[in-house]
Amino acid sequence: MNNLSEILARAESYSYSLPAAPEPLAIPKGKNISTWIDHTLLKPEATAEQVKLLCQEAKEYQFATVCINPVYVSLAYGLLKDSQVGVGTVVGFPLGATVASVKAHEALQCLDMGVNEVDMVMNIGALKGQAYGQVLNDICTVKDVLDHHNVILKVILETGLLTQKEKILACLLAESAGADYVKTSTGFGPAGATVEDVSLMYRVVGRTMKVKAAGGIRTYQDALAMIQAGASRIGSSSGIKIVNEASSNIEVQP
Repeated sequence: MNNLSEILARAESYSYSLPAAPEPLAIPKGKNISTWIDHTLLKPEATAEQVKLLCQEAKEYQFATVCINPVYVSLAYGLLKDSQVGVGTVVGFPLGATVASVKAHEALQCLDMGVNEVDMVMNIGALKGQAYGQVLNDICTVKDVLDHHNVILKVILETGLLTQKEKILACLLAESAGADYVKTSTGFGPAGATVEDVSLMYRVVGRTMKVKAAGGIRTYQDALAMIQAGASRIGSSSGIKIVNEASSNIEVQP
């Protein structure tokens, strides 16, 4: 694991000159885009019946995962355990202001209920307050719980609240903590995913991590633009619309 002085030095360097972009990702063809999508329902008013429908849709369309609030992980696992669709959930959501030990306990509870992927919100206030050791510890504490369980950890940065240098630092801290993905947004912040942010994140850590774009991605054209910028996963509540557009070979401009 890199120490903080090395992370800060890299961030300072990248503020002046970003690394070259890694190789472009292979673009999924037609309905194959479904395996790049987390079929998402994170509204506070989501009901069990809506989650059941979400799981049925995920199996039909062969999405990568369903992404649901922790209270529904057990339900989703029961419905999807005999399918290829994973169960994803969120931790410290949507503010990231929960203490690290509580995030870890939440992750552990979800692990016990059968989760495959965890999207945690980093400590945004600590990052903006330059308490970088606290941000690193926050992510490491959750990572430690998930280690050796083959569970993917994605770190949500909430890029709409960050400066470019803070985005770079957040990516490098997540990388140092051993996370698998950096993710743009919760969908509850001031802005969703942008091509510019995905491209930045991919250039900073795309050789060692993956990037998830989430927030405001509603069309095939939106999803395609994010993938071309470097996103390996798309979080969206409009997954069915995206797949249907892709399957219909709708003419889109990159």
